[in-house]
Amino acid sequence: MKDRISLPLARRIAIAAQGLSEPRPVGPITRRHLARVLERLGLLQIDSVSAVVRAHYMPLFSRLGAYPMALLDDAAAPGRKRMLFEYWAHEASLLPLESWPLMRWRMERARDNDDREIYKGLARWADANRPLIELIYRRVAEEGPIAASDIDGAKGKGGWWGWSDEKHAFEWLFWAGRITTAARRGFQRLYDIPERVLPKEVLALPEPAPEDAHRELLRRSARALGIATASDLRDYFRLSPADIKGRVEELVETGDLLPVAVEGWRNPAYLFAGARMPRKVEARALLAPFDPLVWERSRAERLFDFHYRIEIYTPAEKRQYGYYVLPFLLGDTIVGRVDLKADRPAGVLRVMAAYSEPGAPSHTGAELAKELELMRDWLGLERVEVLPAGDLGPTLAGILPAAA
Repeated sequence: MKDRISLPLARRIAIAAQGLSEPRPVGPITRRHLARVLERLGLLQIDSVSAVVRAHYMPLFSRLGAYPMALLDDAAAPGRKRMLFEYWAHEASLLPLESWPLMRWRMERARDNDDREIYKGLARWADANRPLIELIYRRVAEEGPIAASDIDGAKGKGGWWGWSDEKHAFEWLFWAGRITTAARRGFQRLYDIPERVLPKEVLALPEPAPEDAHRELLRRSARALGIATASDLRDYFRLSPADIKGRVEELVETGDLLPVAVEGWRNPAYLFAGARMPRKVEARALLAPFDPLVWERSRAERLFDFHYRIEIYTPAEKRQYGYYVLPFLLGDTIVGRVDLKADRPAGVLRVMAAYSEPGAPSHTGAELAKELELMRDWLGLERVEVLPAGDLGPTLAGILPAAA
């Protein structure tokens, strides 16, 4: 085993750990494929922006290709075949059912209004509004599944500062694990009590001590990342520095993590003991802004020399690359980025701009075009239209249909 890892090898380890180096399935994509991706990643981050497609659908497309989105919807739907639940992990996330016990410590801290695990403003509100919280809980227990908007007075003005008192109560109960997502209506949660949503065998699983849960979450982070610093490992499930104190060292002692130095990294790194160390990877994928390979922006810079910031909240005139920009992974390198918009009424996947990264190979445009056509088919759109903006835009426009 090497104790010093070159940067190119570190990239290949990370890509392989994420399941991006394997050929996409040929033929029907099934729950078995979904389960394998979930086992690798540990979670799918949820985000409300739908400029292209909701964020939790994208990591599966990046790894499996044009899979039926109903496969993921069904896995998060009520019934005996349910595979997923929603909770706060790496932000709001979908997690495998067997991870429920590993999140119980976070739910219990939320119940105690511990501001290590819950917004301080929400904790202060909860301290002053216990009767309303219990009233909302009883409504869910009696009437669920229901949406927050089904409760009179629950419609606020939007955003944290515009939440109604009823919406505050729903969010606190969700964080505390007293209610959970039964299903979604559009993108709106329908809440119910866990006893009616989760299988009895999941609720009966033993609850580990917090330190044991933290250790296991770090181990899963290491498996998903392949190679990472302690900070990277902590970020995956949003653990606090205090919660991982001593845990990484324990995983080194058990042999789950191997201390290594990565070329160019200032901080010590850890290699997952089961990580693959391929000599070559043949990846080709568009990545969501919230894909685990790139969601920790400093790690993306260390691995790929790729500076990436989402510009949704940046005024249009100040954006460098665009509103919803997806990195493009080719081989073991991020070679470009593309600003995309799915115009569903027109049946068009619009390329608003495309840019190559320094050193991108000459065939970057041709490979990106293939991935865009695959995405078009997956989204059920009729065509791709390219605005020739960005240095890669004209190349794409010469391969794909130009905008009218």
